[in-house]
Amino acid sequence: MCLAIPAQILELNEGTDQAVVSLGGVKKPISLALVDDAAVGDYVLVHVGYALNKVSPEEAARTLALIQAAGELDPAEFDNDLTTGEAPR
Repeated sequence: MCLAIPAQILELNEGTDQAVVSLGGVKKPISLALVDDAAVGDYVLVHVGYALNKVSPEEAARTLALIQAAGELDPAEFDNDLTTGEAPR
């Protein structure tokens, strides 16, 4: 499964298709080759170093909240152990 993560554009490198985005506070260079009309402050979905498309700030916030919530799941809440597939004892 692949995952694209929303990131905010912090800088555009004029004359290239490169930008710097913030991913959870970490600055990362990415390619904007697949996105038209990106500007500083826009949110883009980033996958393996490429912006795939622009998203609204609201959609970015919803997606980031879902990703954060997924990381906070307690394994005890699952019917089966994810590593063995066995029911809890």
